[in-house]
Parts: sequence; C-alpha cells; structure tokens
Amino acid sequence: MPAPSSASEPASAPVSLPPRTSLLRTRSAAGASKVTNIELFFDLVFVYAVTQLSHTLLHGLNLLGALQVLLLFLAVWWVWVFTSWVTNWLDPERPVVRLALLTLMLAGLLLSIALPEAFGSRGLLFAGAYVFMQVGRTLFTLWALGDAAPANTRNFQRITVWLITSGVLWLAGGWLDGPLRWLLWVIALSLEYMGPALAFPVPRMGRSNTSDWNVDGGHLAERCSQFVLIALGESVLVTGSSFADTLWQSRTLLAFVSAFIGSVAMWWVYFDLGAERGSRAIRQSADPGRTARVAYTYLHLLIVAGIIVCAVADELTLHDPQQLSDLTSGAVLLGGPMLYLLGNAWFKKTVNGINLPLSHLIGLALLAGLALAVGHWSIAPLGIATTAVLVLVAIWEMCSLRTLRQALNDADAL
Repeated sequence: MPAPSSASEPASAPVSLPPRTSLLRTRSAAGASKVTNIELFFDLVFVYAVTQLSHTLLHGLNLLGALQVLLLFLAVWWVWVFTSWVTNWLDPERPVVRLALLTLMLAGLLLSIALPEAFGSRGLLFAGAYVFMQVGRTLFTLWALGDAAPANTRNFQRITVWLITSGVLWLAGGWLDGPLRWLLWVIALSLEYMGPALAFPVPRMGRSNTSDWNVDGGHLAERCSQFVLIALGESVLVTGSSFADTLWQSRTLLAFVSAFIGSVAMWWVYFDLGAERGSRAIRQSADPGRTARVAYTYLHLLIVAGIIVCAVADELTLHDPQQLSDLTSGAVLLGGPMLYLLGNAWFKKTVNGINLPLSHLIGLALLAGLALAVGHWSIAPLGIATTAVLVLVAIWEMCSLRTLRQALNDADAL
C-alpha cells in the first residue's frame, strides 16, 4: 500500500500541451509562394465544371438558358476563387489542409455533375454541394487560423455569418422549385457577391479591412491565371472535338483554323504581358487585399465568362458554318469576344493604374460594328471576323508595349 503524500510536498505542475503546428503558409520576401500540386489537382474538378457550363449553354441557347448558366457560372467561380484565397493563407503541403482540399474536390465533383439539371431535378444536390464547400471550407479555415492571425480570424468569423445566411437561402431554393428557386438563389448569390465589396459587415462585429487581408499577391495572380488557362483549355477541346465530328467536310476547315487562331489570340491578349504586369502590380501594391478583391475576385469573372461563351461560339461555327446568323448566334459570336476584351481592359486599367487600353477599346468598337452584319452573314464569316478583331488587338498591344516588355526583361536580368 503506497504511503500517503505529505501535505508539505509541492503540488505537481500542470501538464502543458505543445503548441499546435501552424497551418499557415511561410511567406518569403524573395518572391511569391509557389502553387502546389494539390492546388492544381483540385483545379481538375473545375475543368469538368467549365465543360458542363459551356455544354449547358449550348443546349439551352435562349434567354432563360443564358440566365441560368450565368447564375451557375457565378456560383462556380465564387467557390473556386474563395478556395484560392484560403490556400493563399493556408499551407496546402500540410496533410490536414490537403485532406480538406480533397474533400472539397469531391464536393466540387458532385456540384459539377448537378450543373446541367441544377434548375431541374438536381437542384438540391447542387445547392447542398455548394453550401458544403462554402461553409465547410470557411469553418475549417477558422479552425486552422487559430490564434496565428487574429485579424484574419475575425474576418473569417464575419464571412461565416454571411455564408451561413446565404447557405440557408441556397438550400431552401434547392428544395423548392420554379420561380421560388430562382428568387432565393438570386438573393443568395447577390449576398455573397456584395460581401467582399461591403467588407462583410456584421452587427457587433464590425467590418473587415482590406489591409487585414494579408494576401500573397503573386500566388493569387498565378492562381487566377491558371483558371484562365482552364477556360482556354475548354475552348481548345471544343474546337478539336467539334472538328473531329466534321473532319471530312471541307467547309469546316476554315472555321476550325479560325477557332484555333481565336484561342491563340485570347491567350496572347492576357498572357503576353498583361498577366505578368498584374502579378507585379499586386506584389508591389500598398494594399494587395484591395487590389486582389477588385482585379482578381471580380474582374476576372468577365475574362473567364468571355472564354466560355467563345467556346460555345466555336462549337456553333464548326457544326453549321453555312447557317445564316440570327440574333441568338450573333449574341454568342460577338458577346464572347466583347466580354473577354472588356474584362481584360478593366483588369489592366485596375492593376496598372492607366487608362483603358486603346487597342481593347478599338476592338470593342469593331465588334459592336459587326453587329450590323448579323442576319446578313452566315455564322462562319462572322466568326472569322471576330477572330480577326482579336488578332488585331493582340498584335496592336504587342507592338505598343514592346519598349515596356524590354524594360521588364532587363529588370529581371539584374
């Protein structure tokens, strides 16, 4: 039998738990954090989502179908860009963060599967997957941040309130049908898009400040550039698969070449210098959170939407190039390039602090002028004309920024 302890013996010291390993990225002053393989793997789900969106628009090419795809696209973009913000702070190389991304990836696959019938029989599946991704990711981030970043923790507490509020509307809309689904989903999406613009105000919790959003600008710029590549990849895939179906029809050869050149021109307009200048601008910004919110969270919407609509236009052109253009096909053929140039123009103006690029404004004016040809030209010539406009803009900007390109190359060489 052990002897009782003496009253004079000192009390045993409390056991202290070791501090939790930080899940935040390690920031380096030397450059931007690299995009990890798990982030690229996560993006594969959104390759499928973009394909689903373009095919849904193609098979429902009317005003109602376009509005439905617009709402779904805004939701897909929002869940992707919010996740990119989170991986800007959290380290995807940590096993628990990887597991969270893989779980989101599974939910994203279900969301993508539901897209074509989101306004039909799969509304609840779409809403459930979407809310799980938005709210679940935010709650995980709150836990992962812990006490390491108090300002950002308060920021995500406010975001949680906003997303839970919109999530109730998403789920109710998925349960209901018809006009009520439309109404609730539009309100939910509007709330989510107003959140960052209003800095997520919550009673008794105040509002966030963009200076608290300590983003790695170079990493976020690269992530958004990769989503642009995802959309351009869908455009190339559509061009190839559509031409394969009509390979022995000689009249589609010119349309095929035009569609491919159009994709190249869109790549050139964004990636020749615009993406790099945007990355430099946000890295050097005094308030990178504000720049990221406007230039990457919102303005890239127009760029990606333009590419998706252009992919639909390419498929129309390759399947029936001799058909006379009408209001619907004309809106697709001209609307895609116009959205793309408008998004690029505002993006470049925002990150570079300059006027809207003249080349882009001239391109928009030429596309608007081509609207006069709708109803008089067949689809193929109209598609070729829009490609010519995109090529003109790409060459114009390449020539006008030649001196700047050399200066940036010299700076990198130092």
